[in-house]
Amino acid sequence: MSDKFDLIAELREDQGKGASRRLRHQGKVPAIIYGAGRPPRALSFDQNKVLQQLENESFYSSVLNIQVNDKSQAAILKDLQRHPAKPIIMHMDFQRIVDDVEIKMNVPLHFTGEEVAPGVKTGGGAVSRLLNDVEVSCLPKHLPEYLEVDISELELDEMLHISDIKLPEGVEIPQLVQGPENDHAMVSIHIIKAAPIEDEEVVEGEAGEEGEAAADEAAPEASGDESSDE
Repeated sequence: MSDKFDLIAELREDQGKGASRRLRHQGKVPAIIYGAGRPPRALSFDQNKVLQQLENESFYSSVLNIQVNDKSQAAILKDLQRHPAKPIIMHMDFQRIVDDVEIKMNVPLHFTGEEVAPGVKTGGGAVSRLLNDVEVSCLPKHLPEYLEVDISELELDEMLHISDIKLPEGVEIPQLVQGPENDHAMVSIHIIKAAPIEDEEVVEGEAGEEGEAAADEAAPEASGDESSDE
């Protein structure tokens, strides 16, 4: 079970781009919460407090406790829009959850045992992480904070697939049900080949020839300028 986070929200009546822009100017984050058979509600959160919470990786894959006045609602973060250039959250989407209804959520993958993996320690290879997270399906009480992948026995030129993840109780990976073609590789160990380096002498020689040619072309123009000054 992942950690719980408390978020203090305010109900907002004004909606639209103009209203959202005014909220952001006031240091607030416009948001919406939906699901659980209830109508969506427009909310707003304190920008600084949200940014502090987002520094914790667990926030993105945890059950969140959203408090509005004297009521609270369990929810998960479904979408997050950031400003492309500034440290500002533009909008957030939350989905209400209930204890007896399964949810789908992307949770991060944590790879362990890299230092002792034979492919690294004796094979001289490097670990390549092909996936950073994976979508799981489970009841809220079984939602993991992350999934751990042990690569301590991985040899050179070997890889692990999504099906190799050891899932905790009550947790499934929906894409594996869709067929073996969806069992993607998530981590591998390979020798990383360095890109070929160009011959510096050839490059310098070419540059010298170009420079001489440019100087020869410029010479008549220079002599012409001098004669005109006279």
